[in-house]
Amino acid sequence: MVRLTVHLIAKLGSHSKSSRSESFQQYLRKLTHLNFSDKNIEEIDDLSVCRNLTVLYLYDNQISQICNLGFASNLTHLYMQNNNISCIENLSSLHKLSKLFLGGNSITVVEGLEELKSLKELHVEGQKLPCGEKLAFDPHSISSLSELETVFSQWFKLRLLDLSRNPVCHKPKYRDRLITVCKFLDDLDGKQINELSRQFLINWKASKDAKKKPEDGKDNKLQVANQLSTSADFHLGPQHPSVRERSSSLSKPSENEKPGVTFRTDQIQADSRGRGTRGDSSTEWQSLKI
Repeated sequence: MVRLTVHLIAKLGSHSKSSRSESFQQYLRKLTHLNFSDKNIEEIDDLSVCRNLTVLYLYDNQISQICNLGFASNLTHLYMQNNNISCIENLSSLHKLSKLFLGGNSITVVEGLEELKSLKELHVEGQKLPCGEKLAFDPHSISSLSELETVFSQWFKLRLLDLSRNPVCHKPKYRDRLITVCKFLDDLDGKQINELSRQFLINWKASKDAKKKPEDGKDNKLQVANQLSTSADFHLGPQHPSVRERSSSLSKPSENEKPGVTFRTDQIQADSRGRGTRGDSSTEWQSLKI
């Protein structure tokens, strides 16, 4: 069994190239980047002396468990794709981790990420799952339909999607909107998608979008006209009857007018550019259960 240890780092690392006056322990404490990809490593040993480690490359190995990384509180990038990992675990202390690469493993449930507050990218593409097995996300807490539309619009090969038991399922037009975004989806939440229904929804959305464009043009013209009219009022003077009449009408909201509400959502990014194999950037998921 090949284990990643400080002795292996000493043997294969670059300490010999550093200053001779620097001890090996000092070298390990200063170490920020460690690359042990494709070294047939099966297990991670105690590396707690490397407390300043920020980037760790362990892809293309034989690692079956994520362990002994609790010391790495400064770690920002972790590359562990193409190993034998089946469970996402022991990452709760990596509070600075922003990019996590776990593609090409055997993970069935995406979990254990609750404490990773700095996480921006999660790569879990190309999992080696048994035939018929689905990749599931836990917990079932997805609620933003617009963010799902943004994500799924990039997953061109997605054929089966299960979002049941998530709050988003109760959103108006939930099924219709996802079917129009995922143009090759065959099954949504256990219900097959009829091709005739799909085409109807796509045509309906296209027609709706086409109607919006002229209205947007009218709004722009009206805005310009109002600006020109306001500019003319400066020449008439504030006491002119037409100015007073317009000011009065503008100050009275219509009966149907509603106060403006500003919505803000934090974008969820599901970046599928991690490596299923080296240099591979395609999205290979055909089924997804969340």
